[in-house]
Amino acid sequence: MREEYVDELDDTLDDVEPIVDNPAELYEHFRVVVDKGQSQVRVDKYLFERLVNSSRNRIQKAADAGLIMANGKPVKSSYKVKPCDVLTVMMDRPRYDNDIIPEDIPLDIVYEDNDLMVINKPAGLVVHPGCGNYHGTLVNAIAWHLKDNPRYDPNDPQVGLVHRIDKDTSGLLVVAKTPDAKTHLGLQFYNKTTKRKYNALVWGIVENNEGTIEGNIGRNPKDRMQMAVLSDPAQGKHAVTHYRVLERLGYVTLVECVLETGRTHQIRVHMKHIGHTLFNDERYGGNEILKGTHFSKYKQFVNNCFETCPRQALHAMTLGFVHPRTGEEMFFTSPLPEDMTNLIDKWRNYISNREEL
Repeated sequence: MREEYVDELDDTLDDVEPIVDNPAELYEHFRVVVDKGQSQVRVDKYLFERLVNSSRNRIQKAADAGLIMANGKPVKSSYKVKPCDVLTVMMDRPRYDNDIIPEDIPLDIVYEDNDLMVINKPAGLVVHPGCGNYHGTLVNAIAWHLKDNPRYDPNDPQVGLVHRIDKDTSGLLVVAKTPDAKTHLGLQFYNKTTKRKYNALVWGIVENNEGTIEGNIGRNPKDRMQMAVLSDPAQGKHAVTHYRVLERLGYVTLVECVLETGRTHQIRVHMKHIGHTLFNDERYGGNEILKGTHFSKYKQFVNNCFETCPRQALHAMTLGFVHPRTGEEMFFTSPLPEDMTNLIDKWRNYISNREEL
């Protein structure tokens, strides 16, 4: 498919009213030119496969409201797309302005020089503005910190974040201040020469002391908000995670994970794939009691653990790379944050008290 422009469908489509009577007030939010070899399929199915944050029902509602156009004319969900069709999704307001606005948000800066900075991100902080999170992100905070640096433009893709971690994952990230630094650091991530270790608390007793998980990761066809290990080797992206058991704590295990690749939700997906979902990982079902007893006291204990660490128990603990200008090998470590240390202590105390009974 030849996509000339693609953007995520607006989150508020569920509430739209038909607005085709006022075409002059419509604004383009999504545009795609259908490939010449495309077979005829329903437009709702076609768009569903391309708009990752929208359900088919929402797309159908958008069509019912007259917001989906084919070659400039509104179409219903049943419309069959044809080769070279120009499909657009229109809204009654302009698209969000994607310019990064500096915001005075505290940063935990582990290291900084003229080329880069290493930041220890807290859990709960979104890394980059996106659907539903246009302000209050790490990128906005970096823009504020570097607002007096004439060489740093937060809206220039040639500088800034070199990699990302999930909102509810804590730990280390590297930021490039110059295009050369981003190029060199990006190549290190691409060539898998960076050193990244994560600590995670997972459900269940991990049988082997260490191991390797391999499996292509792609969007889960049954739940498009999740990623999954796909059985078809032709689908998804190659992903490799190495793990090592650090401590067994009864019904949960503390593990160290080393990333060989960097796919979306990689550790969360790979650990679930081998039967060890991350503790309190809501998106992947870890916020339920997956192992243990049926006693009410145990249920209360686990719920207290969920409150102690109200997010997936995952921390980007170490980060190593070669400095893009000096060639020096650099290595940084971030201790476990308080919520995870308190969580692990709770499990240690639980196991200790259970053994004394």
